[in-house]
Amino acid sequence: MGFNCGIVGLPNVGKSTLFNALTQSAAADAQNYPFCTIEPNTGRVVVPDETLLKLAACCNSAKIIPTQLEIVDIAGLVKGASQGEGLGNKFLGNILSTDAIIHVVRCFENDDIVHVNGKIDPLSDIDTIETELMLADIESLDKQIKNLEKKAHGLDKVAIKLLEAANKIRAGLSSGIPARNTSPDACAFNLLTAKPVIYVCNVEEASAANGNKFSDMVVEKFGKIAPVLIISSKIEMEISQIVDPEERKMFLDELGLQESGLDKIIRTGYETLGLQTFYTVGPKEAHAWTITRGMTAPQAAGKIHTDFERGFIRAEIISPQDFLELGGEVAVKEAGKMRLVGKDYVMQNGDICHFLFNN
Repeated sequence: MGFNCGIVGLPNVGKSTLFNALTQSAAADAQNYPFCTIEPNTGRVVVPDETLLKLAACCNSAKIIPTQLEIVDIAGLVKGASQGEGLGNKFLGNILSTDAIIHVVRCFENDDIVHVNGKIDPLSDIDTIETELMLADIESLDKQIKNLEKKAHGLDKVAIKLLEAANKIRAGLSSGIPARNTSPDACAFNLLTAKPVIYVCNVEEASAANGNKFSDMVVEKFGKIAPVLIISSKIEMEISQIVDPEERKMFLDELGLQESGLDKIIRTGYETLGLQTFYTVGPKEAHAWTITRGMTAPQAAGKIHTDFERGFIRAEIISPQDFLELGGEVAVKEAGKMRLVGKDYVMQNGDICHFLFNN
């Protein structure tokens, strides 16, 4: 698994349409009424990886296992969701299991699709969702603060430090500041607003390449603190029906687009979460693995199996460039370009690894 993200937003902003397009399925019921997604839909999409395909071809791998992006389509939230309005806290809870939030904002006009608030105002829409997430976080944090205060009275050093961070985050939330913008320790409290957010401006087809006045408002206000992507869910639906890569590229070129919305989200997700890829390659299978930047070789080995990390001895590392240029592992070894690394080695993006460990 690469990473997972939850799609949130007000009702009728295009979340389920985007979900259908990204997962190339009709799993979500994208109808024109609020709360059409009664249970959170989950879909997985393959992360495109040309390097993996080339490595597999070079090795004649019998099986190719790419990394994946998991997407959860969460029902439209409304004002008062933190107090149980609409579908309430049940769906706020679904967000907690995700690595990042894709916040879909309606940036298109269409009289046939009602807006829950009666007008197109992306900044107000974002504020509504953010407020509900922050209110839910305040409720959660208040409970945690009470527990930390009890431990802090007992001179628990960890609790004292966490209590200081919690109070700082609580003050920020009360002032309308998401936890992610208040303290680097926000992740310790499992808060909704501690998660990285990617804003997706859902625009009409004609504005897919350059955006419009509504998406410009989002970029101006949030572009410096979070990624803002311009995507047309209708165009993504069309792209999802095109199987041939060359035909898909021609379609994108005609629209003036460099990449699909799915590719934008995957690329931005990896950048936002600080992720990278390493490979294990052989005749049986070529496998892509996702890890966090800065992980050591034993930690990366643990992604394959916990025994690999626990009994780690060393790792054999080959660069994908050397592997492909020289024609495989044997040739790389003969050329003296395979490296033996120990426990302190920090993994580099694209490393091809063979881990040696004690049982």
